[in-house]
Amino acid sequence: MARRCGGKAACGRPGSVPSVLLDLRMVRGQLHGIARYALELARRLPALAPDLEFSALVPAKGLPDDLGDLTPTIPLHRSRAGYLSPTEQPLLAYELTKLKPDLFHATSFSLPLFWPGKLVATLHDANHLALADQYTPVQAIYYKAVVGPRARLATALITVSDFSREELGKYLKMSPYRFQVIHNGVDSRFQPPTVSEAKAFRERHELPERYIAVVGNAKPFKNLAMLGKFAPELPVPLVLLAGKGAVAHEVGLHENVIDLEQLPESEMPLFYGASTALLVPSKYEGFGLPALEAMASGCPVIAADATALPEVVGDAALRVPPDDLKSWHETTLRVLRDENLRRSLMELGRERAARFTWDRCAQQTLGVFKRALLGRQPVRP
Repeated sequence: MARRCGGKAACGRPGSVPSVLLDLRMVRGQLHGIARYALELARRLPALAPDLEFSALVPAKGLPDDLGDLTPTIPLHRSRAGYLSPTEQPLLAYELTKLKPDLFHATSFSLPLFWPGKLVATLHDANHLALADQYTPVQAIYYKAVVGPRARLATALITVSDFSREELGKYLKMSPYRFQVIHNGVDSRFQPPTVSEAKAFRERHELPERYIAVVGNAKPFKNLAMLGKFAPELPVPLVLLAGKGAVAHEVGLHENVIDLEQLPESEMPLFYGASTALLVPSKYEGFGLPALEAMASGCPVIAADATALPEVVGDAALRVPPDDLKSWHETTLRVLRDENLRRSLMELGRERAARFTWDRCAQQTLGVFKRALLGRQPVRP
């Protein structure tokens, strides 16, 4: 019988099975990009690596019930180490010591400061440092006191774009080439809906035949307040998906806006595919997954020409400077009025999105794991 690696069982001995623990503690409520990243890896890695034993840390209350196909099939360990809570670090160290993984994959910004084992850390961006004034002092201190020091000692580091690699190197004061760039992907379920599917979705949520999709949150760098300055002048409403709470009110989206709050994960392809366009005005993104998923769903995208977004959308979206209010208004009207332009963007977007797959992301991540398990710290890409 194969032995689990860890504790006194040394990896590499005949019959041993190295164990990899994935961090899914951030998966709760409406899925953001990082949660989706962690879940997409968790559903693919076990099949790619039957020679490894996978399990995951999840929130104390477990995972949401509406994950559908994203629900992991690996063993799940409920963690008392609340994500970014005051007691997180000692509890996380205790749980990792108890579980004895041969490798821990920190899929977000929460790195185990007091656990000395092999660590692969994915840092998606540097916005906690680059935009420190938009976060609480505690969050800024956490990034400087925990993330930076532990990242420098990690066995391997991953990030999701060339832009993020340069930003992380600059703000963490380390070589950007310590980070291996592995792009996020788009799941195959993000496809253009049929006419009847799109109509049924809009009727189910009482949406008009034409609407403009917006995904984000209340953080200033998401730049949603800028949209509110021209939304009243548009011939169709903005439909905002930003989670529960008064986000629309917080960012000044009052007129000609429908606040959908949140949707089941299974309906995200329909949300994009049934819309007339997606607006992504963000001033800072480490990747920009909603833009990619919208393009895969046959939705024309207008994106900010800033940070990682040009790297992701390429020439398959219309790119506008994030602070150019007049250009955002004019470009949105242009997409609404020009059906030939919309069709061209739909075709280019699908071609662009097809270059980014979660299967490729998982394969490349697995390569990092295997080098980390075999190598000494730190592992350089």
